[in-house]
Amino acid sequence: MSRNTLFIAGLALLVAVGALVLQFVLPSGSDVSSSEFTVLQNEVAALRQQGATRIAYLDAESAFMIFLDAVDDMRQRANDKAEEIRQLNLQLQQSTISREDYEQELIGLKAEFLDAQYAVQVTMIDRMIAADGFADIRGDLTQLKEQTQPLIDEMKNLLSTARIGVMSTAEFDSRYAQLEAAYHQLDQLLVSAATVKVMAAAEDVALDRGFDLILNKKNVHVYSNPASVIDVTDLVKAELRDYL
Repeated sequence: MSRNTLFIAGLALLVAVGALVLQFVLPSGSDVSSSEFTVLQNEVAALRQQGATRIAYLDAESAFMIFLDAVDDMRQRANDKAEEIRQLNLQLQQSTISREDYEQELIGLKAEFLDAQYAVQVTMIDRMIAADGFADIRGDLTQLKEQTQPLIDEMKNLLSTARIGVMSTAEFDSRYAQLEAAYHQLDQLLVSAATVKVMAAAEDVALDRGFDLILNKKNVHVYSNPASVIDVTDLVKAELRDYL
């Protein structure tokens, strides 16, 4: 397990290098720093000195949803399992289930939930491998899928063992924690790969429509004149749909 986990962490460097210099478009809750905002202001000032500047903005989180929508049916399965876990916790709070039955039922539901999450990622990898828009990293994605298979096998093994109820809570928690950590690393990798494509789509739109600068709405966009600063989110979404 640790070998697979280390592999995924290492492969993330191969695919996500481009994203490291473009972090302001990553879907996250962090705010841009004052120094980063100053750099953007200076870039805008420099462009203005060259002549008329065409500026647009992008809702990166909304654009990123194109990738999530592509596996929406698989995500619904995971959401359903999360709701079952919530309902089980409610039963415990209301004392309508014994602690022993609760813990046994929880083991099975948690395994099913994580299995559903892995299914989302595997489906996304398959979609990316098949898509022309990811042809430049298809080799890395194919290798990732091959190296992820032992994790999927271990996940299926944990799921089947949890379902028949022959595993202690301590053993389950240990195995679950390893698989969950590997899942989060895989998720970060795929987010990085998708983020690079969001940037590529934004660049395509900028070149096609003659924009000098596209800002991310969430992190740096405070106010814009709708008559002169254009929202290109829908245009970027259209580009991303072509990628998939």
